Amino acid sequence: MDYTLEQLVRENIRKLTPYSCARDEFKGMNAKVFLDANENAYNTPYNRYPDPLQEELKQRLAKVKSVSPEQIFLGNGSDEAIDLVYRVFCEPRQDNVVAIAPTYGMYEVCANINDVEYRPVLLDEHYQLDADKLLAATDKHTKVVWLCSPNNPTGNCLNPQEIQKVLLEFKGIVVVDEAYSDFNAMKAFRLELSSYSNLIVLNTFSKAWGCAAIRLGMAFASPEIIAYFNKVKYPYNVNMLTQRQAMEMLADIPKVNKWLTTICSEREIVIPAFAELPFCKKVYPTDANFFLAKVDDADRIYHYLVEHGVVVRNRNRVVLCGNCLRVTIGTPQENCELLAALRQYK
Repeated sequence: MDYTLEQLVRENIRKLTPYSCARDEFKGMNAKVFLDANENAYNTPYNRYPDPLQEELKQRLAKVKSVSPEQIFLGNGSDEAIDLVYRVFCEPRQDNVVAIAPTYGMYEVCANINDVEYRPVLLDEHYQLDADKLLAATDKHTKVVWLCSPNNPTGNCLNPQEIQKVLLEFKGIVVVDEAYSDFNAMKAFRLELSSYSNLIVLNTFSKAWGCAAIRLGMAFASPEIIAYFNKVKYPYNVNMLTQRQAMEMLADIPKVNKWLTTICSEREIVIPAFAELPFCKKVYPTDANFFLAKVDDADRIYHYLVEHGVVVRNRNRVVLCGNCLRVTIGTPQENCELLAALRQYK
């Protein structure tokens, strides 16, 4: 059965009258005196509420991401967009979602918070998606499918043909999280929005842009889906300081591109060196700024590194990741410190 967007959205959300803040109601550009929002008249510019829809930032970002401003939602990290997917589309205790496993843990955490059944479907031995297997886990109450590509913690891009099959055959919402897409040459699915009305693509300023501290996440989708996100979000969800820092980063793209080049070059140095360590069983292919490695004793090596001032991520207890460590590519100096410590491990 095919569903319209209106049918996918929760009834109470369709009927919701969103909060109307002062900056939503005022759209003019000539005002000099603002006495509408009960703000303190002193301590400019921090006394004023930020733009609730981040319009200037979206205009700048749209040019960089090759989408229209109306296709952009900005939130307090990608986690806000993840939570909004549940709040807009999933009826608690009635609907369910399907996701690959292993993958980013917040999809399941947000499902539990919103009281929505979460159905994980295991990837194959190469950490690849089987679209037929995933689709078989859906039913009439499945509203959302979660896909992360490059995937976390595995690092690899999912087969785009399998993603396309899910987009074409699943009649609900398909979310493709592309947080790490800047670290590879694969075509981004956000450029396919016009082909798939049920597609939501996530991205973030935390990875390639080096701005994890400002908590700015992006969602790209049809203007209709973005309108629902804006309807449900809290009025001033992205503060002025975050918007300002993002604008500064967008004004210096050559610097960001230099970071990306350095990280990808270091990735090609670190992975072969790590693979040669005697305790390393396998390093899995990666398209991200990190790699997953199977070792002989992940717990012991993890604690050894901590004692030597180096912190990696122990994924030993994650499904399909037994005795695996996830290692982020750092600066050349940090990477040397990691490898030097591991070469002394006995």
